[in-house]
This record gives sequence, C-alpha cells and structure tokens, in this order.
Amino acid sequence: MTDQATATQSGGSARVFNILQGQGILLAFVALCIVLSLSSEFFLTWNNWTNILRQTAINGILAIGVTFVILTKGIDLSVGSILALSGAVAASFAVTPDPYFIGFAIVAALAVGALAGAVNGVLVAWLNIPAFVVTLGMLSVARGATYIYTDGRPISNLSPAFLWFGKGAIFGIPVPIFALALVFGICWFALRYTIFGRHVYAVGGSEKASRTSGIRTKKVIMSTYVISGLLAGLAGLILTARTTAALPQAGVAYELDAIAAVVIGGTSLSGGRGTLIGTMFGALIIGTINNGLDLMGVSSYYQQVVKGTIIVGAVLLDVNRKA
Repeated sequence: MTDQATATQSGGSARVFNILQGQGILLAFVALCIVLSLSSEFFLTWNNWTNILRQTAINGILAIGVTFVILTKGIDLSVGSILALSGAVAASFAVTPDPYFIGFAIVAALAVGALAGAVNGVLVAWLNIPAFVVTLGMLSVARGATYIYTDGRPISNLSPAFLWFGKGAIFGIPVPIFALALVFGICWFALRYTIFGRHVYAVGGSEKASRTSGIRTKKVIMSTYVISGLLAGLAGLILTARTTAALPQAGVAYELDAIAAVVIGGTSLSGGRGTLIGTMFGALIIGTINNGLDLMGVSSYYQQVVKGTIIVGAVLLDVNRKA
C-alpha cells in the first residue's frame, strides 16, 4: 500500500513537473511583467505596451523565420544583413509617390530576401556546407552589398504611402503589429496542420530516417531558409518604413536577438522540437526586458549582458531536458 502511495505521489510530481516545463515560458513572462511593473509605474500603461509590441514586431517576424531553420537543425546568422539589403532595395523604389513603384518596393524587398535565403538553402542542403559557415558568409556578403547599393549613405525622402507600412494602422492596430500577427497565424498553421510542417519536424528529428521514409529532405531544408529570408525581407520593409529611411547599418546584430527569441522560447538547437508560440513569448520577453531596463535607466551595455545570460540559461535548460 505504501509502495502504491509512493508511486502515485511520484507520478503526480512528474505530471506537475511536465506542466511547469511546458508552461515555463509563460510563467517566466508573467513573472518578468510583475517585477517590471513594480519597478516602474509606466510599465503597464497602454502607450508603453503598444511600444513594446511595435518594437517586438521586427524581431518576432525574424524569429519566426529562424524557428523554421532551427527546427531542421540549422542556423541562420544572415537575417540581420538580409533585412538591411532588402530595406535598401525597397527604399530605392519608394522615393517616388507613384503607387506602382510602392508595389515594386514591396515585391523587391520580399524577392531579395527570398533569393538570399534560397542561396543559403542551396549551399546548405545540396552542397552540404555547414549552415553556420554559409549564413556567416551571407551575413558579410549581404552587408557589403547593402553598403555598395546605398554607397554607404541612407536612402531617405520616402513616399508617405510607403511609410504607412511602418507608421500606419489597421483598425487601430499599428501595421507592424498587424503584420506580426498575420505572419504568426500563417506560419503557425503551416507548421501545425500541413504536411510541410510535419516534414520540418521530421527532418529536424532525424534527417536520415526522414529521407528513408520518402521525405525530400533537401527541399524541406532549402524551403526553411527561403522562408527565413523572405521574412527577413518583410522585416526590412517594415523597419525601413518605420525609421523613414534605409540605413546601411540597419539590422546589425538582429540575428542574435532572433536566435535568442527562438532558444528562449524552447526550440531545441538539436532540431525537431519547438513551437512558434514559444518563439513569440521569447520575442516578447526580449522586448519586455529591453523596454523595462530602458524605463529603469539601465545602460544598453548591461542589457546585452542580461540577454546573453538568459540565452545561456535557456540552452542549459534545453540540455537538461535532453539528458
């Protein structure tokens, strides 16, 4: 009887642990909000939360794309530079108020991002070059191309119609937040309910087994890099419109925040496990930390230390889950 009671208690403890593990990111976010609300009277105001969500939108869109890549056991270090290049190309079309050119600007930003992602995908999937090396190279190539394209100078005086993508609103919701919600909804559905989504998880779990079962693993891997590049192009479009100019140095180190959001959100760097909901909470945690520390007057240098510590902690938790 005692053994049965002990087994029951042990099973109950295991279930509680599993629940806490699954909801850990949510609990961490709530705890963070409580601490920051006690530290600053402005934290819970509507205007401040609108700013947090608007600032999180860019990183959130990037992080969604990076999630696809990491789920297949890859990495994408180039999204910040692709963002800058896409924004610069879009801005070059947006210096005229002609609505046709605004359409070209949108298509150009997405096309540049998707093309850069496709190059990454081909090199990783078909030529079997390590993703770290490929995307690190693309980081440098895209950044250099941005400086060449802009001649190292900002592209400004953009059309008001183009600026709407960064400063406008839809039903009272700022466009960047609306875009993040739309991208999240489409990508969440794709990962959860489509064959492609199941293949992404399968390839990340075991590429060899997936190939044996008939999955075209190379196409799946390449597709994830195209998605990451495409969303980096969208983020570049929105950021350029929000800042009212295409800056050649835009997006520097954005890839680190994007990867941090994915890892903090519980996606395993070993592939095959993770959710976009977790990624969104990871992006929100980073945005909330940045905002809260700004309200408390903490130096940006210390903010980098805090984010780095959180990333290491998240990786340690991932290692412990697999142990």
